[in-house]
Amino acid sequence: MPAAALFGTSAIFSFVAWAIVTRQYIWPALKERPRADAVRPILLLHAFRYVGLAFLLPGVVSPELPAAFARPAAYGDLITTVLALVALAALGSGLESALIWVFNLVGTADILYAFYQGNRISLAQAPGLLGATYFLLAVVVPLLLITHVVVFGLMLQKNVAVELPSRRHAA
Repeated sequence: MPAAALFGTSAIFSFVAWAIVTRQYIWPALKERPRADAVRPILLLHAFRYVGLAFLLPGVVSPELPAAFARPAAYGDLITTVLALVALAALGSGLESALIWVFNLVGTADILYAFYQGNRISLAQAPGLLGATYFLLAVVVPLLLITHVVVFGLMLQKNVAVELPSRRHAA
């Protein structure tokens, strides 16, 4: 099977698997929570996007990996990490919604731009250029993109208020 087909197959299966996990476990666990509680685990997940700096490390990736892909992907992930941590620190403040939106828009744009750049330079034709970061693109990036979609869903729904137990049982 050609390298591009292997790469595409890996990415598709990852999207399908993470979509199933999200539909069955992540979304049901988060959708009824107050917004701050719902986005907290997703922000923590994205706080690890600094790992994308590996796109700049020779030995982890091929020295021939085009900078047009590597630099925006690495620094976009680093910026998204910082934004996730800032949004996390702002939970419960008046800046919460604005910072979550900024994090989510920038993080989503970063991933979509990396897909665009990867396609533009035909990265799937030469996945060896990615070295060990192949697994980031094939396994982790689909999860990150899906969790951005979850955050959009959470931000667009009405903020669920915490209901006190005594109010549930009131006559």
